[in-house]
Amino acid sequence: MLTIASRLDVMNRLGRAMADPTRSRILMSLLEGPNYPAVLARELDLTRSNVSNHLTCLRDCGIVVGVPEGRQTRYEISEPRLATSLTLLLDVTLAVDEGAQCVDAACPTGCDGGCVR
Repeated sequence: MLTIASRLDVMNRLGRAMADPTRSRILMSLLEGPNYPAVLARELDLTRSNVSNHLTCLRDCGIVVGVPEGRQTRYEISEPRLATSLTLLLDVTLAVDEGAQCVDAACPTGCDGGCVR
């Protein structure tokens, strides 16, 4: 059973993980699907060591998992419900922020023009 203290710890870990712009970019990319550190580095215009350091933080926070594939490791969101929750959190935040510009015309939250996915 989770206590209030353990729930606060989880909330703080999640907040710390998402507070960094680079980690947020990595998470947004991983919401689109699993990926490899070298590919993430190339797509996000980051160094591979920078991506690896951020992936270690996200893994230690329990947000992503590394799946060994031969000599490489593929990273993905650790739990499908977490991916869904992060996407919904983005959608709801955009729906509440009247000044936010949405880009997805099929937004399920009805924020007049869609939400970033």
